[in-house]
Amino acid sequence: MNPTPKGWPRLSSALVYDDAAKAIDWLVNAFGFEGRLKVEGEGGVIEHSELTYGESLLMVGDARRHADKQRNMKSPRSLGGANTQSLMLFVDDVDAHCDRARKAGARITMEPTVSDYGEDYWADQTYECVDLEGHYWWFCKRLRG
Repeated sequence: MNPTPKGWPRLSSALVYDDAAKAIDWLVNAFGFEGRLKVEGEGGVIEHSELTYGESLLMVGDARRHADKQRNMKSPRSLGGANTQSLMLFVDDVDAHCDRARKAGARITMEPTVSDYGEDYWADQTYECVDLEGHYWWFCKRLRG
């Protein structure tokens, strides 16, 4: 398997928001992402952006960018909260991360909880939340395994 381009993990995810510029600022503030690139088009539409958290990479785009194309990409907010994916990110301190997200306005749908899958597997501390436009997120810390 060939190596990935420099600065790119093997798998990256992309999310679409109705207001991508606001979402980018919120993701940095609430979840601790760092902005790496933001390409603004006509009318302030976010054509492309790249946010990092450790070695992970998240691309965030504006739903308006896709309105006239064959891609039917929408924010969960525009679909009554419907989701087809959730994202999971490992963090160093689940409790502190949850507090930070809550203070930024994330809706916490599961408080930090330990899930132990048995000695043959692993144990994690995890919380779940919903961001400002309805994307579901899981934040975890591996405790064993």
